[in-house]
Amino acid sequence: MRRLCSVQQKIPCVFLTEVKEEASRKRDCQQFQVVATENVNPVAVEANIDCALATEKLDGTCCYVSLYQGQPYLWARLDRKPNKSAEKRFKKHQRSHKSNFMWNVEEDFKTVPETWIPAHRVKHHDGHPIPDENGHIPGWVPVEKSNKQYCWHSSVVDYEVRAALVLRPSSGEADVLEITAVPLAELQEQTLELIGTNVNGNPYGLGSKKQPVHCLVPHGVIPIPNLLPVDFQQISSWFQESPEGRVEGIVWHCNNGTLIKVHRHHLGLRWPDGDTCLANRPVVIRVDGKVEACSSSLFTSFLSLNGHFFSRLQDVNFES
Repeated sequence: MRRLCSVQQKIPCVFLTEVKEEASRKRDCQQFQVVATENVNPVAVEANIDCALATEKLDGTCCYVSLYQGQPYLWARLDRKPNKSAEKRFKKHQRSHKSNFMWNVEEDFKTVPETWIPAHRVKHHDGHPIPDENGHIPGWVPVEKSNKQYCWHSSVVDYEVRAALVLRPSSGEADVLEITAVPLAELQEQTLELIGTNVNGNPYGLGSKKQPVHCLVPHGVIPIPNLLPVDFQQISSWFQESPEGRVEGIVWHCNNGTLIKVHRHHLGLRWPDGDTCLANRPVVIRVDGKVEACSSSLFTSFLSLNGHFFSRLQDVNFES
């Protein structure tokens, strides 16, 4: 399969959107929501979306693998956001529907760790990264074992053996997934989604409080079969009626490098809403002796399950 696009920026919706002054279904405390109209976004048309690869949008937290201190490292998403006074000015400006809000990047934004880097394609002015239309500067921080804030990120990587625990389709086995240890060097410059017990409310039902289960899923590796054309009513019906539609959303990887998405919330649909497609797929564990030197307890637990087959991803546990 061709190398897919990495997720470095906010992805536009496949349909043109509008803002409604009502409580968000996606974010608590947000008193508005962004909903899709039935009009296809010209960005999608220009990117020839009908020839794009449609993949499952996963519900976790975005990660990135890139060099840090000379070796491949996992990075966590950390968007630089305005401080309270700047955010207040920005929201007032938005309500006025005026354009060209003027930011003072050095004074208007919360501090970030010295190791923070801006995401690819973030625009710069006078040597400083500038925020997007939402007032955020997308970026990354390296996941270091000493940082408890990213303990669940840390659980899926081991820098001693330079590997990560990855969920992906199993080669040669239709519909079967595998959890395996992948060298970080093979994932370099890719983005992935961290999913699991303690991420975003665990919509896939992985693990338990006593035995948490987490893994990384490379973006774009789970294709959506038999997807209908880009049509509002047909896609809405697919989400609600097709067994394959029990996903958070769709991300299209276009041939020109553009990413386009649609989320259930764009269409006014609930998520999660019962069983998910991913959680019900069969999975085999392939974590072999190459990682015996790992210091990570999660790697060791998966090593004990090497070769085990589970009929559903959500059934993976370490008491088998």
